[in-house]
Amino acid sequence: MQSVCHCCDWIRHHYGHLSAEYLSLLDQMGGDITKQNAPVLFPTSLYRHIDDAEFEDKVIFLKETIYQITKLFDGNMKSVTWDKKNLDDFLNILERQLENLNSCVSPAMKPERRLKRYFKKLNSKVLRKMNYSAQAWELIRKEMKRHLQRLDILAAQMY
Repeated sequence: MQSVCHCCDWIRHHYGHLSAEYLSLLDQMGGDITKQNAPVLFPTSLYRHIDDAEFEDKVIFLKETIYQITKLFDGNMKSVTWDKKNLDDFLNILERQLENLNSCVSPAMKPERRLKRYFKKLNSKVLRKMNYSAQAWELIRKEMKRHLQRLDILAAQMY
């Protein structure tokens, strides 16, 4: 585990840059973001709660959310019509972000259970229920964009 100061510096100097890259790739990998709403409500209260948390809790939240996003994108993507290179680049940058955040967090520190439950619901009520269709993946892309934008705001408030 790296020192809090190192994590602070890394988040301050690198998180935003990587975040801008993967948000851009998320937009570029498909057409327009769908207007349809996902059947799982965005966890706004969870983000409000984490806004008031300690630095280390925020880092854990950043790490866990990005981890859950990478897990979600590890599903059956046969129906996806997204640009393959942009998708691969998006996932690689997410992985890089995750590695750096992992080095800042002790494995003993447990993430928010409500966050895990939310992503489980997204998986079951969107991806599985809609049979991993292109439409389901578009809903996931829309929701992940919202999360990644919200994480960007959280990270910017940390310093």
